[in-house]
Amino acid sequence: MNRTKEKISALIIAYNEKGYIERCIESVSFADEIIVIDSFSTDGTYEYLKSHPKVNVIQHPFVNFTLQKSFALKQAANDWILFLDADEVVSENLKSEILETVNGDSEIVAYWFYRKFMFQNKHLRFSGWQTDKNYRLFRKSKAQFSDKKIVHETLDIDGPSGIFKEQLVHYCYKNFEDYKCKMLKYGRLKAQESFYREKQFNYFYLVFKPLWKFFNHYFVRLGILDGKRGITICYLNALSDLERYRELKKLEKKNELAYYLVMP
Repeated sequence: MNRTKEKISALIIAYNEKGYIERCIESVSFADEIIVIDSFSTDGTYEYLKSHPKVNVIQHPFVNFTLQKSFALKQAANDWILFLDADEVVSENLKSEILETVNGDSEIVAYWFYRKFMFQNKHLRFSGWQTDKNYRLFRKSKAQFSDKKIVHETLDIDGPSGIFKEQLVHYCYKNFEDYKCKMLKYGRLKAQESFYREKQFNYFYLVFKPLWKFFNHYFVRLGILDGKRGITICYLNALSDLERYRELKKLEKKNELAYYLVMP
């Protein structure tokens, strides 16, 4: 008896990804539908997506990553979801593994993908990225984005998980300024997350968390073997932690000021 071919919805969130998202879209052209949630790009990304015959692009304001991805998930027509960032690319071997998996008999409902971090067009082998993995393929009916995180979002899964052999190619580092802005943005979002969870600022974390992040990624996680690229990535990742605690301090001060202003 022939099984019905399973359909896949490819979901992507994007903002100003011209020059990168084209490669992502091409790599997921095997999906039965491609939906991109655009946060009102200003660099031509939206116009490119609007003119693409296979893409359904929806503009939606960005609040945080979890809310944006949850919104995207609601737009999908199919149960199997392939959720990518705009700077990620599915290789031919990974494509084959995806198609074989969704049309197989496994009871697994979600799959981790290891990611190959690309520093511009060169593979960054260490610096903490060698074990980087994320959920990228899952059944919509068995997963939802956790409301406990607003950055580096994760899934709550109802069922067993698996892990793919083939890696997802991640073109995260375009240039120094772009990656720096990204890390600062992540740091500010992590500060909001900490603030909402009532984690308090202290100077110990402000000083030692960034230092530990650099030391851990550069020496323990072997960033030193990545040469100058390793120094750059480890520095910028540590900068994200520094920004997190600087922003958390600002949020607490604003909260205190608002409290005193409303006191009778």
